[in-house]
Amino acid sequence: MKPLEPMQCACSAAKSDSPAATPQKSPALKIALAVIAVAVWYLLYRRLEPFSQFFTFDLLGLDRGAHLGQAIQFFVYDTPKVLMLLTLIVYFVGILRTFFTPERTRKILAGKRESAGNVMAACLGVVTPFCSCSAVPLFIGFVTAGVPLGVTFSFLIAAPMVNEIALVLLYGLLGWKVAALYMGTGLAIAMVAGWVIGRLKLEHHIEDWVTQIRTDPDLVPENRLSLNDRARAGWIAVKDIVGKVWLYVVLGIAVGAAIHGYVPENFMAKIMGKDAWWSVPAAVVIGIPMYSNAAGIIPVVQALLGKGAALGTVLAFMMSVIALSLPEMVILRKVLKPKLIGAFIAVLGMGILLVGYLFNAVI
Repeated sequence: MKPLEPMQCACSAAKSDSPAATPQKSPALKIALAVIAVAVWYLLYRRLEPFSQFFTFDLLGLDRGAHLGQAIQFFVYDTPKVLMLLTLIVYFVGILRTFFTPERTRKILAGKRESAGNVMAACLGVVTPFCSCSAVPLFIGFVTAGVPLGVTFSFLIAAPMVNEIALVLLYGLLGWKVAALYMGTGLAIAMVAGWVIGRLKLEHHIEDWVTQIRTDPDLVPENRLSLNDRARAGWIAVKDIVGKVWLYVVLGIAVGAAIHGYVPENFMAKIMGKDAWWSVPAAVVIGIPMYSNAAGIIPVVQALLGKGAALGTVLAFMMSVIALSLPEMVILRKVLKPKLIGAFIAVLGMGILLVGYLFNAVI
């Protein structure tokens, strides 16, 4: 009987370490805690502007009409505001990501006809939080799973350019009309650009090593997670994403604060206004070498609009930074030959220019 004793100890140790032995919060308590957390978040969010006014003009004693005072107040107000919005939306994006993994997304798109596939891919790009750093693995996975090239590009354009973080920040900072315009034009660009690239028949300009990889999307296992697992994934996403982008956010807000406090309104209206025909292509050219995400560039957009820049020009600038950046082209060069990258830049660039000119003309 003695040889059995170590096994019995191991079993009892396993039982003591099992989840069942750990006290678990009831679902009702979890819901109550979540409601309390959201209420506290909302109360803090509502007090940000009065606090920024008190901190800048009462505590620091800065002049309300001075450039420095305006810049400091903008920074103190927007930094916690953007980071709070970012944390909230990234948490729900993290939960959403558990339903739309790269494997499941490519499984949905595999075998779809191009026209319907472009629409579905662009819409999936909105609800799947993949950025330009995911471009290569996503592209390889889609192509090897049988997703048409044009459909793949519709997804790759929509995913970084039209995402939940950008939409929520735009809604919180600039209102629902600007957020809706951004989403509608971004989706249209992704659908049309993907369709055009598909019509060009450039599949032979994918790097050879990519086309030699073959995967079967039917072999992808289903992702079965509990509600607790999905909630935990949300917190992991907050730690991961916010931990990586907060510095870009603060830097973007600092640039926006400098523009808000020191740049004269007539200067921005002249450089990025409706009257200068070259303002839209100039904004796109300026945006391409920049590297930022939606969270980092939107505070800059807010400041530019506040100083008199035209909406179409600013939208073109933002889209070029997010979807047509030079770092993303360098990443895509690993899987695409130069001619296909050139076609991608040309088609997407023309779509962004069209959006800029269109909104400058009608708004």
